Amino acid sequence: MESLKLSQPLCSSHGWKSLIPLPTSRVLPKSTFHIFPNRKLGLSTGFITTANVALFSSNVFPSRHCVVTQVRSMKFSTKTSVQSATDELVEGKSKDLSVSGDSIRRRFLDFYAARGHKVLPSASLVPDDPTVLLTIAGMLQFKPIFLGQVPRQVPRATTAQRCIRTNDVENVGRTTRHHTFFEMLGNFSFGDYFKKEAIQWAWELSTVEFGLPADRLWISVFEDDNEAFEIWHDEVGFPVERIKRMGEEDNFWTSGVTGPCGPCSEIYYDFHPERGYAAIDLNDDTRFIEFYNLVFMEFNKKDDGSLEPLKQKNIDTGLGLERMARILQKVSNNYETDLIYPIIEKTSELAKVPYGLADDQSKLNLKIIGDHMRAVVYLISDGVVPSNIGRGYVVRRLIRRAVRTGRMLGIKGDGQGNLEGAFLPTIAGKVIELSTYIYPDLKNRIPRILEELKREELKFVQTLERGEKYLDQMLVDSLLSARESGTAPCLSGKDAFLLYDTYGFPVEITAEVAEERGVSIDMNGFDIEMENQRRQSQAAHSAVKLSMGNSADVTKDVGDTKFLGYETLSATAVVESLIVNGSPVLQVSEGSEVEVLLNRTPFYAESGGQIGDHGFLYIPQGENQYKAVMEIIDVQKSMGNIFVHKGTIKEGALEVGREVEAAVDARLRQRAKVHHTATHLLQSALKKAIGQETSQAGSLVAFERLRFDFNFHRPLTDSELAEIESLVNKWVGDATPLQTKVMPLADAKGAGAIAMFGEKYGEEVRVVEVPGVSMELCGGTHVSNTSEIRGFKIISEQGIASGIRRIEAVAGDAFIEYVNARDYYMKQLCSTLKVKAEEVTNRVDNLLEELRMTRNEASTLREKAAVYKASIMASKAISVGTSQKVSVLVESMEDTDADSLKKAADYLIETLEDPAAVILGSCPGDEKVSLVAAFTPGVVNLGIQAGKFIGPIAKLCGGGGGGRPNFAQAGGRKPENLSSALEKARSEIISVLSEKAS
Repeated sequence: MESLKLSQPLCSSHGWKSLIPLPTSRVLPKSTFHIFPNRKLGLSTGFITTANVALFSSNVFPSRHCVVTQVRSMKFSTKTSVQSATDELVEGKSKDLSVSGDSIRRRFLDFYAARGHKVLPSASLVPDDPTVLLTIAGMLQFKPIFLGQVPRQVPRATTAQRCIRTNDVENVGRTTRHHTFFEMLGNFSFGDYFKKEAIQWAWELSTVEFGLPADRLWISVFEDDNEAFEIWHDEVGFPVERIKRMGEEDNFWTSGVTGPCGPCSEIYYDFHPERGYAAIDLNDDTRFIEFYNLVFMEFNKKDDGSLEPLKQKNIDTGLGLERMARILQKVSNNYETDLIYPIIEKTSELAKVPYGLADDQSKLNLKIIGDHMRAVVYLISDGVVPSNIGRGYVVRRLIRRAVRTGRMLGIKGDGQGNLEGAFLPTIAGKVIELSTYIYPDLKNRIPRILEELKREELKFVQTLERGEKYLDQMLVDSLLSARESGTAPCLSGKDAFLLYDTYGFPVEITAEVAEERGVSIDMNGFDIEMENQRRQSQAAHSAVKLSMGNSADVTKDVGDTKFLGYETLSATAVVESLIVNGSPVLQVSEGSEVEVLLNRTPFYAESGGQIGDHGFLYIPQGENQYKAVMEIIDVQKSMGNIFVHKGTIKEGALEVGREVEAAVDARLRQRAKVHHTATHLLQSALKKAIGQETSQAGSLVAFERLRFDFNFHRPLTDSELAEIESLVNKWVGDATPLQTKVMPLADAKGAGAIAMFGEKYGEEVRVVEVPGVSMELCGGTHVSNTSEIRGFKIISEQGIASGIRRIEAVAGDAFIEYVNARDYYMKQLCSTLKVKAEEVTNRVDNLLEELRMTRNEASTLREKAAVYKASIMASKAISVGTSQKVSVLVESMEDTDADSLKKAADYLIETLEDPAAVILGSCPGDEKVSLVAAFTPGVVNLGIQAGKFIGPIAKLCGGGGGGRPNFAQAGGRKPENLSSALEKARSEIISVLSEKAS
């Protein structure tokens, strides 16, 4: 095959889009010919019109699906069809990967951009919305607009949104369509177009742009939505026999108990039209897949459940990228599309399990890893680090599930010979390779992503090994219990779930190991525990909560606040609104706590980590006299760009419509400015000292200190902290003037400006630059020259979560105050110790050593005293049993401390002949109980274990504990119960020994 020949215009082949989209990442020579000199082609992203091209990469055609013949340096001509070219290139025509996932995404966005939609970037997976843990829907970033809390910036928008949902994690790989990570393509209208346009464009996109056969599509509408039904039938011409009216559960979208809602219409693809129209169930996954959902947000659901029309009707749609790729690429499930399959293929390579030859269980495991790795790479990229709470737990659970699944596939170590290595970073590399073209920011975070995955995997492998030991002990206990009761050994469902949830053991592995030992598993109990967890997960993560509240009513007639605080600290303003306890009022008097909305203000409202200004509002009444005074103690932004000034009326009364003088506390503003600029210098110093890959994870700019959270995997050394301080103070001493400018967001990013964590930006952004040192997008207040900072000092560095460190520091006046306070304390210490400042450290070390030696001597004396008491107590031991005599001693040792109590028990076990059982208790301090159980080998051989025996006894004293079969310690908080607890211990040990030794 020497050339590819086209016999007809590409634009007519497929809705003005190419049928064979190709990667555009490779730089190719410009074409020297034109296929259609008189027509401008509307080509899909990825179609290349160059004369000499490298046609297909592995990203377009995964090797399992097809074999690409060697067609390097081919030339296009205009004589045969695109389809014939595809036939020559691809073996196995049942699978069509000529439409890549990347091209589907681009064509969707281009389609709506051509219809007046603004293409907006995907929001972070970490949402601003406190009602949801992660970004679970494309509409989430527009929630404030739907609620009327912020004005729309554009009338219509389109996005490709990264999403995470974990409520159906157990279905991943088991069905053809469930994922934890997926991309939702959406088009949105904010009070602009409505049902007619949304339906018509969805139809055009599906059947013309993507070329789906009309006779393969089915439509669902809400049962009472006659308008949508008629548009589909009358306007689009869709046959009524394939329009299904469905109930509220399927086709009425609600955001929560109250809030915006409305009917929806969904488009389904039919994989098996030969089955006919009888008894159609659109929820039948074996036949249908719903790929496009159109939500008509036209009502507000009130507290009483009634619906009222929204003033602004909105459109919110979602098209699943993975689902559309499955349809267009003609594969049997989402996992075999080019969006996921290359990840599965890399995993297969490490596991040495070819996907095409794998059994069903192995295919399931490969799919799980393919899915989960996409989720964890993007979550870590967006700043989420593994932990045991919140979204950090989501990451940790997915990583652990991938690790244990890899072990089930037989992947050892890194899968490439290093048994001490980690395999997840290798697979993550494939995820990143597939993603950097669409999400270029990902490549800047590669080192952090790979390091976090490696660290978490290796740490979890150790947890798995501990779990194996725990499982072994569980099985021993089950066998012993069964032998005593005469029943079949069975591991409880709760224990199996503990192994699964805490130690990452798949129940299949637990069952396999248990079966080898002759132990069954209570699978019903395990399923109950799983269902309980699933319900909790779904309740926490499956819905976006929208609530209209009364804030929209309070501010509906109030415009945005004009901020004057960059230029001035005082200004006149008009009171637009007064709010007391959430309700508007016309006047407030002395002593009232109130929120004030002004038409303009010099007060900075809290954002970007910087707290709001303090100050006063005045109504003047002559020279140096005031009719009213209000103290401002906080300023917040609400409903977009409305500044809410919070405080208390100190004198007089304030009323709506009055002109006031607004004055910011200049001293506190300066402290905030100093700390904010110092924060920028700190971030630059961190990147120089520990690496450019570190990034901000949070910040606080306050009057008394600054706080900076950043991604890093270990504590900073003293030398690193000293280097950071030195860098910042050098830049302070350089007295560099700051530069601030407003520019387009794209230009700012192109210039290298760093975005502040958690902030949203418009098309125009404010850039704050310390030339040669720092450039950040920032709306905060800053000094005009670094010399105003005066000095910088780190006061603490600590870890606040796995992979997240925190630095607290002071600058400016706070730095001077900190140094003066430390100087005062040092002088006091020198006076007390009667040494010079440089001698304090040695003097304190000597005192500590003397104290340590004294404590050791005291401890030795206490232990000797305890052993002496024990020697006297040994004579109180009684003999239990008939066939075998066992010495038993249960006594209280008053206020003996825990270590001495252990020494006493050791002495008694050595003194009494085997078999012997010793149980001692004491009250070493207020609300403290210590217990010790020591058994000789002869007692342990009777099946009595100290660790299990002492736990229930400790509970009687309000505590707990455990240990080895021959020795265990426990504690409690109820000394008053010690006497009765020891009596209980005495009666139980005598009873069990009497039975075992008879």
